[in-house]
Amino acid sequence: MNDKYDFQTRTIHPTKTKNYSEHSLNPPIYQTSTFTFDKVENAKKVMNFENNDYIYTRGNNPTLRLLEEIVCSLENAKAAVTFSSGMAAISSVLLSLTKPHDTIVAHKTLYGSAHSFISNLLKKYNINAIFVDLTKPDTLNRYLNDNVKAIYFETPSNPTLELIDIKAVSNIVKKYNIKVVVDNTFASPYFQNPLDLGADIVVHSATKYLNGHGDVVAGIALSNDENYINYLKFDYMCELGGTLNPFEAWLIIRGLKTLSLRMREHEKNAIELTKFLSNHPLVKKVYYPGLKNSKYYELAKKQMSGFGGVVSFELNTDKDTAEKIIDSLQLCKRAVSLGDAETLVEFPALMTHFMLTEQELAESGISPVFIRVSLGLEHYLDIIFDFKQAFEKVTQKR
Repeated sequence: MNDKYDFQTRTIHPTKTKNYSEHSLNPPIYQTSTFTFDKVENAKKVMNFENNDYIYTRGNNPTLRLLEEIVCSLENAKAAVTFSSGMAAISSVLLSLTKPHDTIVAHKTLYGSAHSFISNLLKKYNINAIFVDLTKPDTLNRYLNDNVKAIYFETPSNPTLELIDIKAVSNIVKKYNIKVVVDNTFASPYFQNPLDLGADIVVHSATKYLNGHGDVVAGIALSNDENYINYLKFDYMCELGGTLNPFEAWLIIRGLKTLSLRMREHEKNAIELTKFLSNHPLVKKVYYPGLKNSKYYELAKKQMSGFGGVVSFELNTDKDTAEKIIDSLQLCKRAVSLGDAETLVEFPALMTHFMLTEQELAESGISPVFIRVSLGLEHYLDIIFDFKQAFEKVTQKR
């Protein structure tokens, strides 16, 4: 594979091999649990890592390996390991970096399950967590000591779309030998490459933009430290069993071919929706790094090549009215997740972040009338019309 090819080309022509078996244009699916050996000696060599052959799909599989190679190319990483979900990737990475009595410093606003895993589940194994405002990296030094092993954050964050300066955080913690783990799901590798900015490990919920069609649950972790990825793969992914199915990997490979096109359209729709929402009297505040009045606008231009396809906003109505507005949507779907062809709308406090306490929701900046929109691939005028008619239905009933 020529790494000098443009990003868009690399999503379509990912492999060093010119043709697949029987000159197939698309790669085959290796839908097998196990692999055979001509001789016992061959099995010994694989077990001792003397070659790259396959034993059992929980350890590796040609379809999984191809997906890992493609995303490595897009994230400028040297190695990757796929997982059965984004949370399998996140939990395995954080477990691989810590032991009892170690500490993880995380941003105060995270995806609900990630927040719960760090604050509740890890606590049962005596792994401590400190939640801080990482949008102010200068304050990070006060929390750092020999017990801190990892800094974990999303940028943009879910669902408030806060941005964190990856390079600044990475530079601060470098002298402590602390690993920086960045969830790049919201930006996708099309808009952001955290490893280039100093991060040690990148994770994705591949369910979202990488796949892009709402028919897969998957995760992936990437790094430039090949030894670490081997450790993560064989000591954690294999032993915990969070293996991705080859068919789902193949679906993501297929989805990646249109990643560039999709991300541009998602972003265009997001920008247009923000224009409508920003001028609507029922909307109290719009959250989107592409807004010129956003405090993250300059940072977005510095570390991202685009602003993404997710928009959040807060209404100046009561909770019941907010729910009626969202229930009145006809085209847009009420659903969790993001990155699909369909526009998806949700209340984080009731859905993706329902497991957080009222205090945790408040600390994360999520009110009962806070709404997250994942812009799909419909025409933006149809999306805007759907929100317009939903707002009008509620105002007419008043």
